[in-house]
Amino acid sequence: MSRKVELVQVSAMTRPTGSQAIDRAASLLREVVDATDPVTFTELATSTGLAKSTTSRILLALERNGLIRREASGAFRPGDAFVRYALRGNAETDLIGVARPYLERLGELTRETINLGVVHQGMVEQIAQVDSRYVLGGTNWLGRSVPLHCAALGKVLLASGAAVLPAGRLERLTPKTLTRRSALEADLAEVRRRGYAVTDEELEPGLIAVAAPVHRGGGTAVAAISVSGPSTRFSPSRLAEVAEQCMAEANALSAVIGYRPQREGAA
Repeated sequence: MSRKVELVQVSAMTRPTGSQAIDRAASLLREVVDATDPVTFTELATSTGLAKSTTSRILLALERNGLIRREASGAFRPGDAFVRYALRGNAETDLIGVARPYLERLGELTRETINLGVVHQGMVEQIAQVDSRYVLGGTNWLGRSVPLHCAALGKVLLASGAAVLPAGRLERLTPKTLTRRSALEADLAEVRRRGYAVTDEELEPGLIAVAAPVHRGGGTAVAAISVSGPSTRFSPSRLAEVAEQCMAEANALSAVIGYRPQREGAA
């Protein structure tokens, strides 16, 4: 047998068949999906027994097709395709887990306190938080409910129709709190126009926050993401920059859970 024929035969035996390639991809995907935390490249190569070059090639293909997502740390978690499937028709899906990468990325960008808020019993409740990198402004808002009209999260939910103001007088928490409904309605109209809300010392003296809505399929706002910190760190130019960053992450999360904004001029 010639050397050339031997090489061809060895190559044919070592080259994975179509089903072998699928099995290897499925093995890696299963490791990522079954893990409770993001999984590193080394962990995946070790647990599956695949060569690092093979692991890298398959992970790139899975990531390219939206089946896995690479974190900023380089570790892997289930991709957008799995998230959309999990959220299909299921209002009780763990929004906190889905939103966590977006909150963390916004925290890395701004270094300020990041919160995810929802409507609960006529108030806005913070259900997830990424802590500020600064000592000043590191308040823990988790599980805390505040009035809708004086929180950036609440204003976003009111402006989008996800919440309704309770009857009666609007509570004044600071001298800057909007307590006249006509003034608040004008502010909410501005929120709808620009796509984000701002509260400037309306909830607590010295505290400023911006927030943007998280929509799901059909356009319903199910939550809002906020960035907050002391007013001394929020010049007008930085406020505008942070607002853009907040909207970008809220829009990215909305896209993952199935929201597709209607094009202008579409019927």
